[in-house]
Amino acid sequence: MSKIKIGMIGLDTSHVIAFTKLLNDPKHDHHVAGGEVIVAFPGGSDMEFSYTRVDGYTQEMRDHFCVKIVQTPEEVVEESDAILLESVDGRVHLEQFSRIASFKKPTFIDKPFSTSSGDAKKIIQLAEQFGTPIMSCSSLRYSEGLTTALDNGEGGNIFGVDCYGPLAMEPTHGLFWYGIHTVEMLYRVLGPGCEKVTVMNNDDHDLIVGEWKDGRIGSIRGNRKGNSSFGALIHREDGTQYVDVNADKKPYYASLLEEIIQFFKYGKSPINNLETLEITKFLEAANESRETGKTVKL
Repeated sequence: MSKIKIGMIGLDTSHVIAFTKLLNDPKHDHHVAGGEVIVAFPGGSDMEFSYTRVDGYTQEMRDHFCVKIVQTPEEVVEESDAILLESVDGRVHLEQFSRIASFKKPTFIDKPFSTSSGDAKKIIQLAEQFGTPIMSCSSLRYSEGLTTALDNGEGGNIFGVDCYGPLAMEPTHGLFWYGIHTVEMLYRVLGPGCEKVTVMNNDDHDLIVGEWKDGRIGSIRGNRKGNSSFGALIHREDGTQYVDVNADKKPYYASLLEEIIQFFKYGKSPINNLETLEITKFLEAANESRETGKTVKL
């Protein structure tokens, strides 16, 4: 099978360089075969993390990787088999996807999927309207350590999980900015079905607790001081598994790209769109609880 021609939309995140290295360089230690980034649209937004980086990443993609730079998302899709929508600002994802949905090309929408449940619903509706396959998640969902722990299955059924990781904040995104990583880990373990969310926080830490309809409880400890690594404790009937994500031998991005390539090949996401929508609602509720100090129902 010939290589999948991949187009990128949004060149304002380090993910574009990391992904392109893994896909386009066969000599890379963790090369992911099956696709090649060939064309890109820079994009950008009014968010500082976007407009201060888009020019540099665009130049690197053009000069170092010989990726063709075009002026519109539509041009990217016309020259590609599949799309990596990489814009770092989740607020622009709906507008960008609305311009390419009708082309029906499989599209991976990098985290966060959106910054509101309203936008998330509209993206999913567009995907269903045009029959366009979509997938979205953080690379932490497919980390080696987490996958190994879940595949192992020792200790019986899972009844809870405590995740932890760094939690930098960005005013336009709140918990969507870095909280998405640990929330993706949480949902990889427990799946959908969260009923309500409660957040306690101070300047240095956030504690986010989700209560599932079947009685399971999942928590996230987000740190802005102290431990800056990712990990989890998975609580089972007969024991607790410790997951040290930072001990992974394979980069998170490589593990994620392997899943994305399969998605591009067969047009079926391993993550149900309704779960992606619930993750958006979870973070939206957590942002509200963080502001009000009250428990918020999804």
